Amino acid sequence: MEKVRPMEKVGPVLPGWVPRPAPEPVVLPGRWCRLEPISPAHADDLYAASVADGADDRFRYLFEDVPDRPAFDAWLTAAQAGRDPLTVAVLDALTGRCGGRQSLIRITPEFGVIELGSILWGPGVARTRIATEALYLTARHVFDDLGYRRFEWKCDSLNAASRQAALRFGFRFEGTFRQHMVVKGRNRDTAWYAITDDEWPQLREAYQRWLDPSNFDPDGAQRSRLVTRR
Repeated sequence: MEKVRPMEKVGPVLPGWVPRPAPEPVVLPGRWCRLEPISPAHADDLYAASVADGADDRFRYLFEDVPDRPAFDAWLTAAQAGRDPLTVAVLDALTGRCGGRQSLIRITPEFGVIELGSILWGPGVARTRIATEALYLTARHVFDDLGYRRFEWKCDSLNAASRQAALRFGFRFEGTFRQHMVVKGRNRDTAWYAITDDEWPQLREAYQRWLDPSNFDPDGAQRSRLVTRR
């Protein structure tokens, strides 16, 4: 049997490092979207977005199934009370309608690590500037306001749309955890992605350029794509 040799090096010292604060329910306003702590005020719009056409695809890789209204109301009550996951509603800033939700999960203040998960962006949010700004506002809050070191994105390795979104948003692929979970009775291999605090300044500038009004035509279509890696 091969002997395990002692480690000869350790990681760099982090001068002045202290655990980061746990995120609190806050409102994060943007130009195209607004993130608010989830509440019964969002129930009707969010339920409609959740069960709209394509619901089976939206829920395929989530832990819960497509809900009926009683199941949705029970989920919302639990989500409103939770702090990990800490769930927010994603609103269209122009109409005020809630078209989706997302959560900060697996919050680890002692290491400065946090994950964005439980994402459900309905038809009015997915693949729009609302979704991109929702991601940007969250990352900015995580890095600039709370001072975290690492922002994670994880998904089923079979979820091609989520994997593509992670790369577009600037997360780096770090590998696959095989047989990581059992979800709805099926094996899940989990693909891991992350952004670190040293990568964030460049990404922040890319997001700000892309979200500028000048980047969109009168119909809201982008003039230039989001470029998060050089």
